[in-house]
Amino acid sequence: MEQEQDFIQRLITKETKEAAFKELLELYKERLYWHIRHIVKSHDDADDVLQNTFIKVYKSIHNFKGDSKLYSWMYRIATNESITHINKNAKRTQLSTEEYQNQAINNLKADVYFEGDLIQLQLQKAIATLPEKQQLVFNMKYFEDIKYKDMAEILKTSEGALKASYHIAVKKIETFLTKH
Repeated sequence: MEQEQDFIQRLITKETKEAAFKELLELYKERLYWHIRHIVKSHDDADDVLQNTFIKVYKSIHNFKGDSKLYSWMYRIATNESITHINKNAKRTQLSTEEYQNQAINNLKADVYFEGDLIQLQLQKAIATLPEKQQLVFNMKYFEDIKYKDMAEILKTSEGALKASYHIAVKKIETFLTKH
């Protein structure tokens, strides 16, 4: 914990901010990219949201209170930026968020960065049928193997609620996949 506080101090201090931020980028860009990518689906959208996330982190690091881990705070920003991105684009294209997400999944076939097969595509369609919170919990647990304790910090909810959400999400996905 002491190391993280020192690192945060370097991120806040004018003379060390640039170098510390480059270090922060290297430490978290790939993990945050995949977290975002599982939410927004598209590589280009994930890149945009990742950039917005790091801009927000850079501009507001001085507001970080330290009541959670730094990466939990950044994941929360990335999650919120991803949801905002989906909602904004859905509104712009005059689609519901569900329709927009289904369209994004259908576009995965043409995405040169998507390396999944038909089963992965079906899994993405199944995930899209879940309510937003269950989608987040499933993606974070299944794809990123984030511990419930850390997820609770990121999503500001209890571990018990997250375990229940994940269990329900798995059941819904299993049902969807057996029907399709």
